[in-house]
Amino acid sequence: MEEPWRRGWTISCSLFMPERTRIYFASDLHLGMHPVEESRQREQFFVQWLDEIRKDARELWLLGDVFDYWYEYKKVVPRGFTRFLGKLAALSDEGVEIHLFPGNHDVWIFNYLPQEIGLKVHRKPLTMTWNNHLFLLGHGDGVYRGDHVYRMLQQIFKNRLMQWLYARLHPNGSIAFAHWWSRKSRMRKGAIGSFKGVDNEHQVQFARQKLKEDPNIEFFLFGHRHIPFDIRIGDHSRVICLGDWIGNFTYAVFDGEELQLKKFFEDRGEIIKL
Repeated sequence: MEEPWRRGWTISCSLFMPERTRIYFASDLHLGMHPVEESRQREQFFVQWLDEIRKDARELWLLGDVFDYWYEYKKVVPRGFTRFLGKLAALSDEGVEIHLFPGNHDVWIFNYLPQEIGLKVHRKPLTMTWNNHLFLLGHGDGVYRGDHVYRMLQQIFKNRLMQWLYARLHPNGSIAFAHWWSRKSRMRKGAIGSFKGVDNEHQVQFARQKLKEDPNIEFFLFGHRHIPFDIRIGDHSRVICLGDWIGNFTYAVFDGEELQLKKFFEDRGEIIKL
């Protein structure tokens, strides 16, 4: 039987614990991105943010490209990210629900993180309802139907046979190749890009089309574009891109009634609101 003093201590402590009511969203950390020293610093910033939200976070949603590259061999996973993964595990142990959408850079997340941390992986856009507010969540890539090359590459990356063949490569070679590919792509296209305007952003175009199918969607929440924007469409809907943790250090928080796009550093980056 539990000692009376211990039971009383548990009850007293529970009275002072803040209620977990908030839902947090972040994306595009690109941990492991060259140069490694900057990636480590950004990881420390994100861990600091996780420490700050742990007091009231009920759920944490990571909307893709958490890693700049991730591939799980049967017995091997990429090295690094110790502080980040340890903090996620601690949050999960405390009862915070953690959800993750694999992005185009970390599409090869399989069962290691669900088993080690307890997070849930979602591979397709998902609708969620919180307190009568309807959300559509996803990484935000592939919404432009005209990008046939990108769609073809994604099909190759998701093909089971191609994944099996890639796993035959030694990790030293495959990881080095993946980092080279990532740097080459980033130098060609730029790490962030620029805002294309309301009518030209593919995520906004996608959301407008989706509203014709379901006019009740209130919040469209994406990552991928690296540009933090909050754009109103229709009578009551908003399209929100979470930005990134490379130059913007932005995230969103839902308190049950209001969804806000916020900055971890007030003097870094700019949030576009239209």
